[in-house]
Amino acid sequence: MDRHSPGRRDFLKQMTALGAASLPVVVSALGSRPVYSADAAAGSKTAYDPAGKFEIKVSEVEFRRTKAGRMLMARIYQPTGAGPFPTMLDLHGGAWNAKDRRAEEPMDRALAASGVLVVAIDMTLAPEAPYPACVQDANYGVRWLKSKAASWNGDPSRIGVYGSSSGGHVAELLGMRPRDARYNAIPLAAAPNVDATVAYIATRSPISNTYARFQNAEEKKRDGMIKNNKTFFNPWEAIFESNPQQILERHEKVTLVPLLIMQGALDDNVLPAVQEKFAATYKAAGGNCEFHVFEGCEHEWVANEGPQTDRARAMVKAFIARQLKA
Repeated sequence: MDRHSPGRRDFLKQMTALGAASLPVVVSALGSRPVYSADAAAGSKTAYDPAGKFEIKVSEVEFRRTKAGRMLMARIYQPTGAGPFPTMLDLHGGAWNAKDRRAEEPMDRALAASGVLVVAIDMTLAPEAPYPACVQDANYGVRWLKSKAASWNGDPSRIGVYGSSSGGHVAELLGMRPRDARYNAIPLAAAPNVDATVAYIATRSPISNTYARFQNAEEKKRDGMIKNNKTFFNPWEAIFESNPQQILERHEKVTLVPLLIMQGALDDNVLPAVQEKFAATYKAAGGNCEFHVFEGCEHEWVANEGPQTDRARAMVKAFIARQLKA
């Protein structure tokens, strides 16, 4: 279906109307911070030193069961110390179709060792259920983590998110539409009044323009990537409705939290020029977006040890520190 066809326009109207019912909050001032319903329970501000060194304890708990019956798990990277520690939710990549909570383990361990409670969750994969199932998992994950963080010596008052590749796409949607009725569809009986707003988002190679990435896959004749897109964006019009770049270009009412984008200069999966355009559009909409290019790096450079991986870890730590001090 052509992106300007009546069918697509009707689909976008229907989806936008559903999202509007959730009364999202517009955040347009640089550095603005959402207010959490959990804030009243956490009165103190946790000091964070990105150069900190902590022993960590790694454990796993059940997260939630998908409609297909698969149990999603959460992996907890808990610093040992007085706390409470800043808290971050990790959303894995895998082109919406693969991988799990262990995908970014080296980054998660590095952040936890600096004094951050990191909780990495499994998400529904596209073959099980298409968009917006994994975004619903992430939305539930934020609310669930706010209700659970204190039990792992974490601070639930200002939850951050780290997202990689397709997990970065989910993170951007989560940040922009925290009260969207579609994404907020999974009830949390233990904490029904907790919302899914987040304080900041750090990403590595996020899919910030879903349609541009699909076009790139077509041009490069990457059949596997084309299939992944068509499995996840079903109906196909969802590739436009859930496109962060186009959401901003449509001037939808969104929440703009501080955003870090780390992008490999040699990435031929998510093109640097496309990422740079999104960062500029985010800033033009009133958001605080830090965009950094890593020379000589491809899409998943952080999977390999080296100076640029060290730089990425240090950058995320410094970004967290700035948000907590703001």
